[in-house]
Amino acid sequence: MLVRNADMEKVFCENCRNDVEYSVIEEQMIGTIKGETYTYTGKVAKCKECKSDIFVNSINDYNLKALYDVYREKNGIISLERILEICEKYNISKRPLSLLLGWGEQTYSRYCNGDIPSKQYSDILNKIYESPVFYSELLENNKEKLPSEIAYKKSKGAVDKILEGNLNKESKINGVINYILNRCGDITPLALQKSLYYVQGFYYAFNNKFLFEEDCQAWAHGPVYPEVYFKYKHFKFDPIESKIEVSDTIFTSSELIIIENVIKHFCCYSGKVLEKFTHSEYPWLQTRGNIPELESSTEIIKKEYIGKYFKDVREKYNMINPNDIESYAKKMFDCI
Repeated sequence: MLVRNADMEKVFCENCRNDVEYSVIEEQMIGTIKGETYTYTGKVAKCKECKSDIFVNSINDYNLKALYDVYREKNGIISLERILEICEKYNISKRPLSLLLGWGEQTYSRYCNGDIPSKQYSDILNKIYESPVFYSELLENNKEKLPSEIAYKKSKGAVDKILEGNLNKESKINGVINYILNRCGDITPLALQKSLYYVQGFYYAFNNKFLFEEDCQAWAHGPVYPEVYFKYKHFKFDPIESKIEVSDTIFTSSELIIIENVIKHFCCYSGKVLEKFTHSEYPWLQTRGNIPELESSTEIIKKEYIGKYFKDVREKYNMINPNDIESYAKKMFDCI
């Protein structure tokens, strides 16, 4: 039990019939929401004169929030703190965000004021909070619902900055990207995506671990690393222009030999050819399932799919060392 004195604030005590100072005690409380009982740590204000319980607005609000926080945690509902951070994170006001999501104009404002969202709405908000990629796609696909072009541009600028910042971290995938761009003078965003996928797959096949931690998704045109897409999408079908100098000393010898062989045996093909390669491979096919051919999808291609497939490829083509990747690339090209 923790006892604290209030900072000389006085409130009315019905027992003393006077404004009095009070102390605050923490204790376990029980509350009910939607027919379910929850135990939480709340606060009680005690009159310093008669020691009776007294009502304090701020403490009552604290106890309600504490009860709701326990309810949210127990039921997997997004926290109020996260809800409040979303608008700031993506530079969008409450009403435009509600409209973007196809909700009532005041729905998000009510959640910001403490109303508890349904599990369905909570899951959407959690995904928005955790995934700038998901939010960016949501913004692009529903921008016509926003009240103005200005609202769209402000939010787009915020999420693009987050995505670019994520990719500019000193991550392994960023090093691989810069190295490929440095070695290949005319590689398009589409070809870069597929090259990263093959680097990841063949590195696992020869080393039993993945080179980078980022996940790719099963988009209509093959495996795509979303952050990479958003960074380079303005090049469209044109080669990516990059002046970044990269030394091969940032890679181990086992990393470098995989990257070099992917560059040699896969980057010689166009992005559309590499797309056709991936469309015949198990990881993309399994993840897409029954999704129509040109329909968009953000389903993550499981690393276990990638790892197993490329392990099987190595065994099937009797690859002794990474130079043998050439046999698979040639076979794939012959089959399209």
